[in-house]
Amino acid sequence: MSKITGKTETIENVEFPTFDPSKAAEQVRAVADQSIEQSKEVFSKLSSGAETTQKAFESTFEMAKTTGNEVSLKTIAALRANAEAGFTHLEALVAVKSLSEFFELQTAFLSKQIENSAEQAKTLQAVMMRATEDVSKPIKDALEKALKERKAA
Repeated sequence: MSKITGKTETIENVEFPTFDPSKAAEQVRAVADQSIEQSKEVFSKLSSGAETTQKAFESTFEMAKTTGNEVSLKTIAALRANAEAGFTHLEALVAVKSLSEFFELQTAFLSKQIENSAEQAKTLQAVMMRATEDVSKPIKDALEKALKERKAA
């Protein structure tokens, strides 16, 4: 029989569970191993996602560069054609003999320039539409892939 100081109760035949340090260490090790495995899985998923995102951005920037160059080349070609047409028209105006011939040449030139401008605008619009689709495709594909993986998880 033992007495606890400060109290009037006695404690008889009380058994305390024995502490086995080897079992505790095994349990702590098991929990630590499980945490490490889970951390590796999470890191692997994050790493894979970051790599996919990086590839998508690289592809997007490369596509933007390529399509930007194409748009620039089409714009330069249109400006060059317009400048050449202007110089050719100016040479024709210098050789004009009468006022009626001047108006006839000017009217024909303006009409042709309006047609050319409309065609150039259509061409640039088509290039810009394709460029928009091409530039946004890698990011769109990466987002769709991420959503599919998210739904599967």
